[in-house]
Amino acid sequence: MRSNTIGSLIWLRLMRFTNQSNQLSNEFLKRFDLTTAQFDVLVQIQTYQPLTQSDLAEKVTVTQGGISRMLTRLEKEGYIIRKQDWKTKTISLTEKAEAVLEEAIPAQLAFQTSFFEDVLTKEEEKTLYKLITRVHKYSQKRKLPSE
Repeated sequence: MRSNTIGSLIWLRLMRFTNQSNQLSNEFLKRFDLTTAQFDVLVQIQTYQPLTQSDLAEKVTVTQGGISRMLTRLEKEGYIIRKQDWKTKTISLTEKAEAVLEEAIPAQLAFQTSFFEDVLTKEEEKTLYKLITRVHKYSQKRKLPSE
């Protein structure tokens, strides 16, 4: 591992930060009886409702099979409603979910923001955001190298 490039070190650091952040967020969101993945799904539904399961799957980091299991659980817990409209099944939030998100969203945003505001200046935050955005946009159009 001594021949790491700065790019590979950045990637490893981002992976470690993401994993650590998700673990801490899962602990933090327990007070709302949610996981990080459930929180993400509920926020996406709130933003785009009503939406289909396939539209939702494109917006979150959960697999199609995982999203199906999660939606079943969220429906059983009273957070979502699935309605069949002819051939299309749409997903919407319940009042229970809206009430939980009203508290959870500002708390989670403050928690996640603190990772950056506590250690970076405003200028450093802006620079980091611009750089990560540039790398992310490049990765979205990047093709795998041919074998």
